[in-house]
Amino acid sequence: MSLGQHLRELRNRFFIAAIALIVGMVIAFIITDPIIHWITEPIRIIAEERGDAALNFGTVTSAFDLRMRIAFSIGLFLSAPIWLWQIWAFIMPGLTRKEVKYTVGFVATAVPLFFIGCYVGLLIVPHVIELMYGFTPDGAVNFYAAAEYYDFVFKLMIVIGVSFVLPVFLVALNMAGIISGRGILKGWRVAVIVATAFAALATPAADVVSMLMLAGILIVLFIAAAGVSMLFDRRKAKRSVDLLPPEPLP
Repeated sequence: MSLGQHLRELRNRFFIAAIALIVGMVIAFIITDPIIHWITEPIRIIAEERGDAALNFGTVTSAFDLRMRIAFSIGLFLSAPIWLWQIWAFIMPGLTRKEVKYTVGFVATAVPLFFIGCYVGLLIVPHVIELMYGFTPDGAVNFYAAAEYYDFVFKLMIVIGVSFVLPVFLVALNMAGIISGRGILKGWRVAVIVATAFAALATPAADVVSMLMLAGILIVLFIAAAGVSMLFDRRKAKRSVDLLPPEPLP
C-alpha cells in the first residue's frame, strides 16, 4: 500500500473508532445517575452519620460537566473492543506471526488485569474518603466539589489499574531478551519497597489495611511475572540446546 492508502485506511478506522466512542458516550450518559449514586456512596454515609458532608456543584454547568466526564470515561471503556480492534487491524498486517502471537497474549493478559486493578481501586476509594474525612476539624463542613471528587476517584482507579499491568510489561521485557527471569526475581527486595511505597502513596497513611492489601497484590503479581519469565527462559534454553548441531564422531 502507498502512503496515501495507509492514511486513508487510518482515517477510516479512526472514524469507526470515533463513532463507537460517541455511541458508548450516549449509552453512558443515560446511566450517569446510578454511576453518580454509586461513587458518592461514601459522602452519603458521612452525611447520614454526621450530617456535614455533601457533593457540591459550584457553577451553573458543573452538573452537566460532571455527566459529560463520566460519559466520556465510561464510553471509552464501553467502546474499547471496537477501537482496540481498529488499532489492531491497522498494525497487524505489518507484524510477523510471532509478533501477532505475543501481542494477542499481552492484550489478553493486560486488559483483565487493568480492570481488576480498577475494581480494587473502587474498593479502596470509600475507605480513603472516610478516613480523610476524619481529619476535618470540629465545626467545619465538607462540601466536595463534584469535578475534583470525580477526578480523585477516576485517577485513583486508573493509577491502580495501570499498576496491575506493570508485571505484564516485565514479562514482555523478558520475552524481548532484555531481562531474565532470575534477574527479575533478584529484584524482589526493590519490588517490595516500591510496591509498599506506591501503596502508601495511593492510600492514606493511616489506612494500613488498604495499604497492605494493595501492596500484597502488587508483590504477588511481581512474583508471578518472575515465575512466568523463568519458565520462558527455561523453554528458550531447551530450544537452544535442541538447535545445537550434533558433535562430530571421533
